[in-house]
Amino acid sequence: MSFPRRQFLRFAAAAAALPTMSRVGWTQGYPTRQVRVIVPFAPGGPPDTAARLLAQRLSESLGRQFYVENLPGGSGNTGTGQAARATPDGYTVLVTVNNIVINPPLFERVPYDPYKDFEPVSLAVSYSSALAVNPTVPANTVAELVALIKANPGKYSYASPGFGTPTHLLGEQLRVALGLDLVHVPYTGSGPATASIVAGHAPIGFVGLAAAGQMAREGKLRLLAVMSRNPATALPNVPTIVAAGYPGLDGDGWVGALVPAGTPKEIVAQLNGEIVKVVKAPDLKERLATLGLDPVGSTPEAFTQQLRAEDEKWAKVIRAGNIKAPQ
Repeated sequence: MSFPRRQFLRFAAAAAALPTMSRVGWTQGYPTRQVRVIVPFAPGGPPDTAARLLAQRLSESLGRQFYVENLPGGSGNTGTGQAARATPDGYTVLVTVNNIVINPPLFERVPYDPYKDFEPVSLAVSYSSALAVNPTVPANTVAELVALIKANPGKYSYASPGFGTPTHLLGEQLRVALGLDLVHVPYTGSGPATASIVAGHAPIGFVGLAAAGQMAREGKLRLLAVMSRNPATALPNVPTIVAAGYPGLDGDGWVGALVPAGTPKEIVAQLNGEIVKVVKAPDLKERLATLGLDPVGSTPEAFTQQLRAEDEKWAKVIRAGNIKAPQ
């Protein structure tokens, strides 16, 4: 039996639409169960703090639990690798920082490709840090600190939360650009690194703005500059590194959300919309400000551009400093 041409075309169109209709039906109910949020670092610090705030608000807005799982190790490589291998169904979200693009040129091997293995969802928040010294360090400005280090090669050290972290590379950028003989001392997180600066063990470092402001008021730290181009509202009396006379040495941190490559675009769009809505809610903006975090809520496309720019920036620092991950 033959079909009239019009009836055949209708039948063909309906058949072609079946996979799409099934896929839409599957994603429209998202999420139908709890969602794992991987943070590839230990509890505490910007990525963990931001992830927990996002998870709480996403749980409330989407009606299913978003729970944070900390998978530290390898400067973020361990957890990021696990996220890359997760099923791309929207039920695994990676919340991470600049390390996702810092690590590939830094380590001989990493268990993921930041572009092939992930779909960017949103750059959620940004944050800066302050160049801080122990009060016993005889320097009140960045210029005085630079002169002090040059007059005492190898004597002074700076603390970081770990090898390959954004603040480690801020220190390396400073060291290479200004030709400083400055020793890097990596710790196992931002808390221990800050404690080292306060105790004077490694008396120089970069501290998150919220903690830096409080410790400066208590006389535990002296703040020399904010490591960003724009002044920090939380620290109005502290100059930026640019205003201090060192353009090009700025570097903001950020926390972003990604999902495994192949996650349905409808889910990526839904997560993006929810994250943007969450970080721009007035009450959460106030909470973020107290933690030294600035809401961004970018599009996936803008986040991709940020990843490419960060990749290029820090790869240059790594090459210039001949920085290699310990074997």
